[in-house]
Amino acid sequence: MTTILITGSNGQLGNEMQQAAVRFPDFNYIYTDVAELDICDKSALDAFVKANNVNVIVNCAAYTAVDKAEDDVELCYKINRDAVRNIAEVATENKVKVVHVSTDYVFDGTNYLPYTEDMPVCPATVYGKSKLEGEQALLENCKESVILRTAWLYSSFGNNFVKTMMRLGTERDSLGVIFDQVGTPTYAADLADAIMQLLSSDTFVPGIYHFSDEGVCSWYDFTKTIHRVANITCDVKPIETKDYPARTPRPHFSVLNKGKIKSTYGISIPHWEVSLEKCIQLLQNS
Repeated sequence: MTTILITGSNGQLGNEMQQAAVRFPDFNYIYTDVAELDICDKSALDAFVKANNVNVIVNCAAYTAVDKAEDDVELCYKINRDAVRNIAEVATENKVKVVHVSTDYVFDGTNYLPYTEDMPVCPATVYGKSKLEGEQALLENCKESVILRTAWLYSSFGNNFVKTMMRLGTERDSLGVIFDQVGTPTYAADLADAIMQLLSSDTFVPGIYHFSDEGVCSWYDFTKTIHRVANITCDVKPIETKDYPARTPRPHFSVLNKGKIKSTYGISIPHWEVSLEKCIQLLQNS
């Protein structure tokens, strides 16, 4: 039986991978976070992979605090680049496949057409640069690897935009939310399901792929929909990026083209509004 090691299992995606695993019982799963396995320690990672006869590593671990990364540069690169290189080298030495999750932040967000995998990368933040160098380290050191770039991830687990807007919507009479940044909200459960479909496929086709849910909206539209689905009455006002103080620049355009993953792996992707309703239902029933 194929053994899948899932790193970063306490995060949004890691938790969703544990949920998805129930629907894919033909694999053996090992879930780790930093307490069980420090992927920054290459020798510990190598020993763990050997001892557990791991066949696939799904790397859900990442440093994702975009603003904090500007000060916490060393730790950000340690997790997003150096640990990924460790995974790549250990995987190659042990004939292990890798699925690694990356981000739309490898682009600068100035495009106006959905980003394809072969478009020029140009990260504008420490976080984006560290994630890009992680991608490069993986591609250089592990031929049997898939990189999945995603965007605007949320879940019923962890802290995220959906939970924050639901909380603020009940605490305040009005909210100002950015309307001039556009992307696609992505339910982490859908990404987890796509990863498992990919691993269940008859063929493993290495390379870079984009995955987000279908559809496009602004943060303002996203918030309005969150409140409508959750039956929250709050006056949500559209504001411009320049009127919202942020330490680091956010991409104005984060729409990813998913044609490659759909054609290669035959994966069907739900619309973001359909998935949002599922997530909010879970949150309200929990």
